[in-house]
Amino acid sequence: MSQLSKEANEAVKSDIVVFGSETNPSFYTEVQEICGENALQCYQCGECTAGCPAAFAMELSPNKVMRMVQLGCEKEVLESATIWLCAGCETCATRCPKGLSVAKVMDACREIAGKKGIKSSEPGVSAFHEVFLAGVRQNGRVFEPLMIALHKVKSRNLFQDVPLGMKMFAKGKLPLVPSRIKGLEEVKKIFKKMAAK
Repeated sequence: MSQLSKEANEAVKSDIVVFGSETNPSFYTEVQEICGENALQCYQCGECTAGCPAAFAMELSPNKVMRMVQLGCEKEVLESATIWLCAGCETCATRCPKGLSVAKVMDACREIAGKKGIKSSEPGVSAFHEVFLAGVRQNGRVFEPLMIALHKVKSRNLFQDVPLGMKMFAKGKLPLVPSRIKGLEEVKKIFKKMAAK
């Protein structure tokens, strides 16, 4: 038996071997603790990818992200643009025969990446994420004109949508004054609770 076939035979006997990748065996449990989804239940049917409206733009398909979470390929998942491109539409959960939400897994991965200081490879998306949440924290809902202005400043893309914005403003689609929800204190409590985690 050659040395190569001996190594291959030994690799088959071990629990999990992912060639060319450093793995973190506890990655899937960290994801599960954040989002409540057990990635190990995914059996790779591909329904999530087939229904995902953003899959065409992702370098890792949704089912591949689930497989990589299962295998502990933390670095590859957290550094991918895919986790930032998920729209959170939950089509994956609707289609999944096991009822798993890949969107929740992607969100957990974004949270882990943020905690580990891994910058998004899609800065426009992460800037939108920050601005959106800041608006919800402030008013309990998003005030679109301010959100758009802050996003443009953060993404350094100031003038791309000005003609469209002017049309929307002229049609009364963009309010001048933000409105606040009645239960704003409850929303602030949620943000405080999440910040403490």
